[in-house]
Amino acid sequence: MPTIEIDALKIEYIDEGQGDVVLLLHGWNAPAETYRLIIDHLKTRFRVVAPNMPGCGGSEEPPEAWTVDRFADFTAAFAGALGIEKATLMGHSFGGRTILKLMSRQTRPFAVDKIVLLDAAGIKPKRTMKYYTKVYSFKALKTICKIPPFKQMFPNAVENARKKRGSADYKQASEVMRRTMSLCINEDLKAALPKVDVPTLLIWGECDTATPLRDGQLMEKHIPDAGLVVLKGAGHFAFAEAWGQCSRVLDVFLP
Repeated sequence: MPTIEIDALKIEYIDEGQGDVVLLLHGWNAPAETYRLIIDHLKTRFRVVAPNMPGCGGSEEPPEAWTVDRFADFTAAFAGALGIEKATLMGHSFGGRTILKLMSRQTRPFAVDKIVLLDAAGIKPKRTMKYYTKVYSFKALKTICKIPPFKQMFPNAVENARKKRGSADYKQASEVMRRTMSLCINEDLKAALPKVDVPTLLIWGECDTATPLRDGQLMEKHIPDAGLVVLKGAGHFAFAEAWGQCSRVLDVFLP
């Protein structure tokens, strides 16, 4: 896999096929090769470019925690370095979050003709009282464990609590990427939806629990020129679980 330096970070990427560019942004902790079905299908008609975002695959981690804005900046710099002047944007999960942030900006580094969002993130989930109780009790524990006597008595308390409360992605991440994940998840991009001013295809798994179908329905409602395709019985990686149907939909939208 070739590499390029962006923002002083070594970045892996895929660049295959010829023609109009499809810039594919992967989900959290799901490197570009995860989307080989899509890449191989489209590269017969398009130039498919897919970076491993900082902190994923063999790409270097950022030196400090990044916001969604910072990932959008990175995407712009990456496209510029590869000479991309116009592209169809395609993003799964976290990649969709980055696309929404990029499209919310008044000026963009390259022209965008179409967008495909696959089980995209960006809508802040509704939180229950149980969730907030867990969050604030964890924050209280971190504060208490900074006090020398408690720190000496319970040196592993914070890490043990973190292991119990975090998702699998959160537990596997480094400290920088954990902070990055927290910053990004807690940003609600609902206000960005009306600013998406190009035709947008939404492909969603009916049974997605990571980014629920209601998120896709909300995006369809608020993105001016959007259409939603629901893949029955599929989850968060609906494009792979129902690839036959997904590929046919892509072929209609990206002829």
